[in-house]
Amino acid sequence: MTLALTEEQELLRSTAADFVDREVVPHRARWDRDELVDRAIVPRLGELGFLGMTLPEEYGGTPVDHRSYCLLMEELGRGDSAIRGIVSVSLGLVGKSIHAYGTDEQRKQWLPGIASGELLACFGLTEPGTGSDAGNLAARARRDGGDWLVSGEKVFITNGTWADVALVFARTGGDGPRGVTAFLVPTDAPGFEAREIKGKLGLRGQATASLHLDEVRVPDALRLGEEGGGFRVAMSALDKGRMSIAAGCVGIARGCLEVATEYATQRVQFGKPVAGHQLVQELLADTAVDVDAGRMLTWLVADLLDRGEKVALPASKAKLFASEAAVRAANNCLQVFGGYGYVDEYPIGKYLRDARVMTLYEGTSQIQKLIIGRALTGISAF
Repeated sequence: MTLALTEEQELLRSTAADFVDREVVPHRARWDRDELVDRAIVPRLGELGFLGMTLPEEYGGTPVDHRSYCLLMEELGRGDSAIRGIVSVSLGLVGKSIHAYGTDEQRKQWLPGIASGELLACFGLTEPGTGSDAGNLAARARRDGGDWLVSGEKVFITNGTWADVALVFARTGGDGPRGVTAFLVPTDAPGFEAREIKGKLGLRGQATASLHLDEVRVPDALRLGEEGGGFRVAMSALDKGRMSIAAGCVGIARGCLEVATEYATQRVQFGKPVAGHQLVQELLADTAVDVDAGRMLTWLVADLLDRGEKVALPASKAKLFASEAAVRAANNCLQVFGGYGYVDEYPIGKYLRDARVMTLYEGTSQIQKLIIGRALTGISAF
């Protein structure tokens, strides 16, 4: 079930679905085993306009509404969340932040390359000692003439070893969120090093890295936004990013439902298809409801964004529900497969492993509950 789509939205959805079925699904198991997505997928994402969605045409973008963006994220999530992450981070967290907070020169320098796939970006917020507590970053930047010298470590950075530019958040002032500033750091700058992280539970094909910056010289012209305004840049990016994750989680849940339904109607046990057993139908029915509910919560955020309204609270609700629903869907649908769900002949195990991180990054489920609780009570619990 879904609300009616416009002709343009339906064309985008079908294009994205065809791309996923032809160029992602046949390779995802191998990418997962090899812990490496084929980087040739990046220019293809650019050719199709997926890496420039919602950006203006003057920067090489594809100016569509945010529901269209959610449709893309859902299809990519259905195919392989490692691919969704490439787009969500390079375009969603970084490209959109440059468009929102950057100067004309910064937009012209970075956005066309990001939109085309010629450049990739990563989002350097999380540190070894600060995950949820993003206002207390340890990375620092100090002035040196007209430049900044940036030092520190970042961890769990999607696109980290592939990126051409890193949006790095570092402390330039006192303690707390108001002392943080954002910088666009070219990854080929002296003193910048990205080290690949292997052995992940899920998103195994995604290029994930730790970043190490040792007095990396960054011109003040590459400061993004105001000095001391970096935390605002980061939180604004994460509000939109949570919508993207929610849409991708709807895709995971939908993918689980589709493969489990197909399997249940073909697999015979006790003389009839598995789907003929009541408790199996319960697992499928619960998942179907979660898919529709997650999609509607996500589309609400998209509608608010298109109307220029605040989305922090509805984005937290959508991300909380959809990420937890994706884990439920993968668990339920693996149960439908029985032992076959535990081997990678079928994608359900990968869906489960990929879904699990969605409850952690860009704000854990517990952080989302605290955001929602603060809005309900007016009292902050963190």
